[in-house]
Amino acid sequence: MSIHDRAKILGFLVEGMSLRAASRLAGCSINTVTKLLVDVGTACAEYQDNALRNLPCKRIQCDEIWSFVGAKQKNVAQGAVGYGDVWTWTAICADTKLVASWMVGSRDGDAAKTFIADLAGRLANRVQLTTDGHKVYVQAIEDAFGADVDYAMLIKLFGEGPASPERKYSPANQLGTKIVKIEGNPDMAKVSTSYVERQNLTMRMSMRRFTRLTNGFSKKVDNHMHAVALHFMHYNFGRIHKTLRVTPAMEAGVSDHVWSLEEIAALVPEPVAKPRGPYKKRNAEISD
Repeated sequence: MSIHDRAKILGFLVEGMSLRAASRLAGCSINTVTKLLVDVGTACAEYQDNALRNLPCKRIQCDEIWSFVGAKQKNVAQGAVGYGDVWTWTAICADTKLVASWMVGSRDGDAAKTFIADLAGRLANRVQLTTDGHKVYVQAIEDAFGADVDYAMLIKLFGEGPASPERKYSPANQLGTKIVKIEGNPDMAKVSTSYVERQNLTMRMSMRRFTRLTNGFSKKVDNHMHAVALHFMHYNFGRIHKTLRVTPAMEAGVSDHVWSLEEIAALVPEPVAKPRGPYKKRNAEISD
């Protein structure tokens, strides 16, 4: 497949199409689209792991977004492995809009420690950090940053949700917010999770497997992770942010140009053709 055709399929995927929709429009097998996602997703994760280092971020917002693989947790058969709820942890720079770190996993304390430790290792200086009221963040940030952080929690206060079955997908009414200083000396006027929550919407709009109430959900957790890596590669390096007028990676000084889909596709090295041996004719017995 040419680099142009691969880039076209990647364009379908980063704009929110499912694998089958992309295969229909591209006129190729769904196995071809899946293999491309796996190869490019792996390359995107490796590239960003190396490139997103020593970041000059000053304000970081963290959050986690729910999705599921195979089936929702309540519907997973007992003993089934690799299915159920999964959470994508994200950390976004409020100034450059760069997603500095992300991780797919559970929502417990061990996952929080792994995620925050990875984030801390990518920052060049002291930052102001804001999270929601999820309690596991406190110990994770203490372990990763110690006292070298200005950290505050933005806790949302909700009332009772809708009681009728028809409104089960409607959120509860938000009554207000409460800001709690946890560590250091954060600027209370800049304590916010608005950007990271907006990034959650971008993820749901840009990845079909994150869309609610559809059958486009992930069937394998590995493919889920590859799709997330591709999304953030395109978001960070290949998509111009409206307010910045450059990509987040350019604003953060990580990249000097807008990446094209062809460049993203080219992260996967071309396969090296193995030389074939000499052709040997089969000895055919000719009978009279």
